[in-house]
Amino acid sequence: MKLLITGASGFLGKYVVAEALRCGYQVRAAIRHTSNEKRLSWRNSDNLELIRINLTQSVGFEDALKDIDAVVHLAAAKQGNYDTQYANTVIATENLLRAMLELNVKRLVAISTFSVFDYLHIPNGGIINEDSPIESQPLDRDVYAQTKLIQESLFRDFEQKNRGEVTILRPGIVYGRNNLWNAHLGVNLKNRLWIRIGGNAQLPLTYVENCATAIVNACVRFEAIGKTLNIVDNDLPSSKVYADKIIKLLPRQPSTIGIDWTAMRLLSRSAWLFNNVLLFGKMKLPGILVPAKLEARFKPFRYSNENAQQILDWQPLYSLDQALKRSCSDVDLLSDAANKTGVAS
Repeated sequence: MKLLITGASGFLGKYVVAEALRCGYQVRAAIRHTSNEKRLSWRNSDNLELIRINLTQSVGFEDALKDIDAVVHLAAAKQGNYDTQYANTVIATENLLRAMLELNVKRLVAISTFSVFDYLHIPNGGIINEDSPIESQPLDRDVYAQTKLIQESLFRDFEQKNRGEVTILRPGIVYGRNNLWNAHLGVNLKNRLWIRIGGNAQLPLTYVENCATAIVNACVRFEAIGKTLNIVDNDLPSSKVYADKIIKLLPRQPSTIGIDWTAMRLLSRSAWLFNNVLLFGKMKLPGILVPAKLEARFKPFRYSNENAQQILDWQPLYSLDQALKRSCSDVDLLSDAANKTGVAS
């Protein structure tokens, strides 16, 4: 099997390429023109072809998709203003899907996100699974959630209107080496002051190597076609447990202020109501004072990966403690994975 993997130089993309190579697949890894390929441990693998392409431009797709059996679409923008994220998430996806249609490439493993859920209207303590409601008021959420919602609709159109063989995967919070912090832990002010909100909410974590295995498994599982699957690990900690573990790994421990979840929720709703009723929405509130954004980060839920385990024949290999240990080890995990294929890295 030959895979095209977009976003191959990104945090998750690098591990997906390594896992695909470890499994013996041929990989065409698509990276930006500005990416530094010398930082990619697997760049010299025999089964790897590295290409540079600007997905926001409608050129270069014929070479990218030639002889490809399946596409893993990871490329998206997580930062920047609306125009930047729209271009790199929505327009890039439109261009890719159009080219796939023209070149008759049907199989797509599309990477979405937990950000698409309607957290404000899911009750406290509810289980979030594939049947949970999708955000109904995207303008109340951040740009990342807005553009990923549009992207998911493009994936579904490709499947329904063009008979695409689509699997949509929604990873939770992907963590690993140099990427242990996440916004669900609170507000981190220049690593000096950490405002921790709540603490009992379960975190929908997935260790990057576990997640990469699920993505590569999806490429070859016929049962996954037409499915939308949530990807989270088994032993999900509370935000307090996870925070206590990673704070021990920081070279300098920041000062910490704790805010009760119920109090923070009340403050957020009061500020939102005041702004909209008395100020007609003219004040730009910080994210933690916007209820839809606050609850997406801190509201306590439970999470299920039952469908992913069954359909993808997948079990997360590394536990939380094992994953943290690997994240802090001196071993180059990407290079190690590439070496297991019997090629130089």
